[in-house]
Amino acid sequence: MRFISPKIDYVFKKVFGSKESKTILISFLNAIIYNGEPIIQSLTIINLYNPGQVLTLKDTYLDVKAVLADGEVVLIEMQVSSITGFSKRVLYNMVKGYVNQLKTAEDYIRLKPVIAVTITDFILFDETQQIINQFVFQEKTEKFECLEEELQLIFIELPKFHKRLSELETLADKWIYFLKEASSLDNIPPSLGEVSEIESALNLANQAGMTPEELEIADRRAMALQDERGKLTYAEEIGKEIGKEIGRKNEAIALIIRQLKKRFGEIDKKTISKIENLTIEELENLGEDFLDFNNITDLENWLN
Repeated sequence: MRFISPKIDYVFKKVFGSKESKTILISFLNAIIYNGEPIIQSLTIINLYNPGQVLTLKDTYLDVKAVLADGEVVLIEMQVSSITGFSKRVLYNMVKGYVNQLKTAEDYIRLKPVIAVTITDFILFDETQQIINQFVFQEKTEKFECLEEELQLIFIELPKFHKRLSELETLADKWIYFLKEASSLDNIPPSLGEVSEIESALNLANQAGMTPEELEIADRRAMALQDERGKLTYAEEIGKEIGKEIGRKNEAIALIIRQLKKRFGEIDKKTISKIENLTIEELENLGEDFLDFNNITDLENWLN
């Protein structure tokens, strides 16, 4: 067996948003939102997976939308890399899912709660090691909740999950392991297969059950994700190099100004500004030449 990673957008939607996904999605949401308690018994998947539309799935920036039996709306999204405005996009999708429930002139009382579940393949909250973080409206100082949990944000950060197969305990553990490690499996492990919904999810992600067209698209999407991550990694490396260069320059400026003040006393702001605008090479030259200066005028002449 070879399983395709559910981190790939269209595979994610095939697993959690197809006609066969109802029980899968119920199990996943109960695991993540309700600690494995069978609170959700029924739901309707709104934007069903359609193989003919897989090339444009990400255009909506939303992977799966479901409505629970009581009318509550759940939005589920997988995001593999951090992008500019990501938090605003998550909030926008949640608020849009809330207000779009009403048609013109309908009463606000008809609005149902919305839960936005976002899975990230990057660290979002450095201040906590929790893998699942849930947010609701609350008073800033005393922390009591308001709005009766009308809007909830739930984030799952995959890089924080380090459990091995033998260490999986909860239903949430098993689902997160599936999301993170499915593509590394060559069979369905007993600890995952004992959860029938996860077994079904793995079967949907199984390469053997996909058409040639789906496999080609999966490969294309995987390559696109690798390219995107490569660009981000390159940008990060360039940023680090620029940061090092800036650090070197700031250190050189501070050293030269300190040496000049020690030799000539206070230096006016205009002269300091000229020193700060020098390149690294010019700063290195100044660091050698100032030893030949007899007074501050020699420094000013050098800078001019």
